[in-house]
Amino acid sequence: MATTKKTSATDASVKTAAPPSVAPKVASAPLAKTVAKTPARPVAKRSAPLARVASKPPVKSPALAKADKPAKAKKPKLVRDSFTIPKTEYIVLDELKQRAGKLEISVKKSELLRAGIKALAALSDLGLLAALNAVPTIKTGRPAKNQAR
Repeated sequence: MATTKKTSATDASVKTAAPPSVAPKVASAPLAKTVAKTPARPVAKRSAPLARVASKPPVKSPALAKADKPAKAKKPKLVRDSFTIPKTEYIVLDELKQRAGKLEISVKKSELLRAGIKALAALSDLGLLAALNAVPTIKTGRPAKNQAR
């Protein structure tokens, strides 16, 4: 019988691997030939990416950016509310809307109420007290179901 010699994995890698001094010389020889044969690139193509970078607008500091833009007025937060009002005063709201229409101004009920609030805020303390005394106190809440509207 023939005997076979067993080799370890380290022995196989040593046999197949080239010494470090040989590998770069073999690989560099074909590269030297290809570099010599290819023409040099024009300088303009190399500087093209640099030209694109230079054409970008300069970055503004946050302080300058805020100064350039006009300040936006923040919208006031709206509050939805409901209230009870006597029918006679509700009719007055409608009459005021018609008066504003004759003055060629379209107005909503909420705008009339807000205008009334501004007018009350402009009054002196005595004027506000007189206006509040002219308004009768009413029972708040929803009307009973058995009442006709």
